[in-house]
Amino acid sequence: MRALLIAYLALATCWILPIHAAETKQIAPADNPPASAEDTSEAPVAGPALPRARSIDLDKPVEDENLAEPQVEDAQAPASTTVEEDAPPLVMLGTEVPPLTSTRLSWSPDQSFEGLASPTPVLVINGARPGPTLCLTAAIHGDELNGIEIVRRVLYDIEPEELSGAVIGVPIVNLQGFQRRSRYLTDRRDLNRHFPGSPAGSSAARIAYSFFHEVIEHCSALVDIHTGSFDRTNLPQLRADLSQAEVVNLTEGFGATVVLHSTGASGTLRRAAVEQGIPAVTLEVGGPMRLQQSAVKHSVKSLQTLLDHLDMVKSSRIWGAPEPVYYRSQWLRADVGGILLSEVELGEKVDQGDTLGSVTNPITNVRTEIISPIDGRVLGMALDQVVLPGFAAYHIGTSEEAQNITALEADAGEAPPQDESEDDGSSGIVDGEEADTQDSREDAASAAPEDEIMQFD
Repeated sequence: MRALLIAYLALATCWILPIHAAETKQIAPADNPPASAEDTSEAPVAGPALPRARSIDLDKPVEDENLAEPQVEDAQAPASTTVEEDAPPLVMLGTEVPPLTSTRLSWSPDQSFEGLASPTPVLVINGARPGPTLCLTAAIHGDELNGIEIVRRVLYDIEPEELSGAVIGVPIVNLQGFQRRSRYLTDRRDLNRHFPGSPAGSSAARIAYSFFHEVIEHCSALVDIHTGSFDRTNLPQLRADLSQAEVVNLTEGFGATVVLHSTGASGTLRRAAVEQGIPAVTLEVGGPMRLQQSAVKHSVKSLQTLLDHLDMVKSSRIWGAPEPVYYRSQWLRADVGGILLSEVELGEKVDQGDTLGSVTNPITNVRTEIISPIDGRVLGMALDQVVLPGFAAYHIGTSEEAQNITALEADAGEAPPQDESEDDGSSGIVDGEEADTQDSREDAASAAPEDEIMQFD
């Protein structure tokens, strides 16, 4: 009878404790392992063990149906490879990913009809040694294809035994938009304006909340990959809040990649992550609905350089001198409608008075030139197309000294109003400065007035 009573109490405990265990994300220290089944001391009783991910070759093709469930089984690291004692497992999405493991997990925001939900694949590599957790996200806008290929190439090139820390890659965050070849969610909302989200808000806010809390909160650094929008293309560049020391340190690890100071619009994943204490940058690469090999290769190389900078992989490669850091920029708009034909190329340096392109009325044949009002560099531009008056055509980064910013704005009068109809670029008189050290970047960012942001990411 006594044995029966003990068995009943044990069964009741197994039903109650998992409810509380599911609310914590912390992992027991390696030198204080959970009590074994034979331990009769009064140590706390742990909840049921999470499934452990089985290490797989990420670059090996798999059948689609095998992506719906994570590849899990009780498995130990291969005996031939040394795993440091303090290398912790990574626990996320209801799964424990042991050290020396590469696997696919799945995230689902549960915003579809029951039975019709499409889980989003999440690629995870946990290395043999402790270190930071770097997250790479792409296709928050469903029409941004370059980032999908960048995440694929970076993740599939990492060997777990050579990695310190972990890398989490989500190639397609906005699966709804991607399947519809659309920038937006099915409710026509921009997912990148709803982070960190709300569990009781709109559909977009709930999706953002789920992704932020189930994936992003596991990151110690974040690179969110975007492209230009609406037939615009961007020179590979970082958008970063350079008033934040940890963000500055992150930007210095990308090698020969342009940096543009911007705090980010409210609701963007990058800004929400920084406000949560997670250093984050936006990596802008090319244009939407196309795969651009040169831009993809540049970005893959920059991310591999970042892994070396963060001491996550050991590499002997040194990739070029740092590119300029621009603290201000300006979008130039077409004043008339017609056919836009450019005379400059992406990345080209321009002088004040240079002709950037022209807009020709196809009916009257009247041609209107778009002239650069400043010296700078073409960081982004519209592809040749038909445009309407007010269309943002050229994004020019400038290289003025930080002390000249106040004087330039005084000459211009008041700053132009923020254009809320556009998303992710910059408008207004904008200046910039090259900086070689972390301190000078932060000081210049603090001295420069806030960008009038109309973001296109």
